[in-house]
Amino acid sequence: MIVGIPAELVSGEDRVAIVPADVPALMKMGLQVVVEAGAGMRAGFPDAAYVERGVRTVASRTDVYAQADIVLKVRAAGADPGHADKERAMLRPQQLLIAFLEPLWEPRLAASLAERGVTAMAMELIPRISRAQSMDALSSMATVAGYKAVLIAAASMPRMFPMLMTAAGTVTPARVFVIGAGVAGLQACATAKRLGARVEAYDVRAAVKEQVESVGAKFVELPLETGSSEDKGGYAKALGDDFYERQRKLMAEVVARNDLVITTAAIPGKPSPVLITAEMVAGMQPGSLIVDLAAERGGNCELTRSDQIIVAHNVTIIGPGNLPATVPNHASQLYSRNLINLLRLMVKDGKLTVNMDDEIIRESTVVHDGKVVSARINDLIGAGTPVASS
Repeated sequence: MIVGIPAELVSGEDRVAIVPADVPALMKMGLQVVVEAGAGMRAGFPDAAYVERGVRTVASRTDVYAQADIVLKVRAAGADPGHADKERAMLRPQQLLIAFLEPLWEPRLAASLAERGVTAMAMELIPRISRAQSMDALSSMATVAGYKAVLIAAASMPRMFPMLMTAAGTVTPARVFVIGAGVAGLQACATAKRLGARVEAYDVRAAVKEQVESVGAKFVELPLETGSSEDKGGYAKALGDDFYERQRKLMAEVVARNDLVITTAAIPGKPSPVLITAEMVAGMQPGSLIVDLAAERGGNCELTRSDQIIVAHNVTIIGPGNLPATVPNHASQLYSRNLINLLRLMVKDGKLTVNMDDEIIRESTVVHDGKVVSARINDLIGAGTPVASS
């Protein structure tokens, strides 16, 4: 069987699905590998690095799709709507496609892959169970995003992060507030702390207090009844307008006393909850900064605009999109290893078996042999859920 790695087409998407160092792992499974020429160049992986490990390079993506039994990408279908139709037309029956597909945000685009008779797996749908941790690409990319968010802030703020004692006097440390202590939030806390800031964090899940404190941050406790804040897959779920309204009122004082606020709250398949209102922004100190990691889905700040930097009430609000792609070398390494670990579940001695009795495979598979098999996607399509614009 042949694994094909096409180049990514989304503007600014510099990651590649498989890095050269992981090619031997594929070959050990009995797989051959073809890569589109230049696919890894923007991530720092030239064609020569693939060729040295026995990979064949081909001139065009058409050749990759024509030869491959398994196609590995970073973004496809709903995660690359601008090229979805053209890419779908290149697929053929019995092929396996694995990528970020945005099936909960663009369910019809993901489901349309069934027209080609393929099996398609969405990396966003990998369940958050212990056995699947090494395949959890969302967590891998969140690690990169949390790190990069702090670096963007450090380069944009009008003050330094650490406390400094100099002959000219003492410089007080920056105060950083991270909203959401998932993978991205914890990495942001750790990075800000290493840069010398005074860091505090909040999450609706009180159980993460110990994790926040383990990276050197202070956990902010708000008197709110959160109930169950995770779905059965381990992802955050919406808690209702009344809850968010009470949360904002209690959080306003914390936001106002910090120089930098990093927000990370995202709900799979849903617009990002608004946690910081325009009124709260107006209450921040002049020169303060907000980095909104939920910008691509509307943002956690009411004033956020995706992929834009705006200034309101003398506060700078940055809404970066696709931060992992701005650190393409390491992001590709992490994603590549996620894919390798997933393939190990399905490939033995060069033969592919899509075992739908395995929870990881069942939950992450959107279409199989030309049929939509994901109950979540069928529910969204059956309910007439409008397809959101990416």
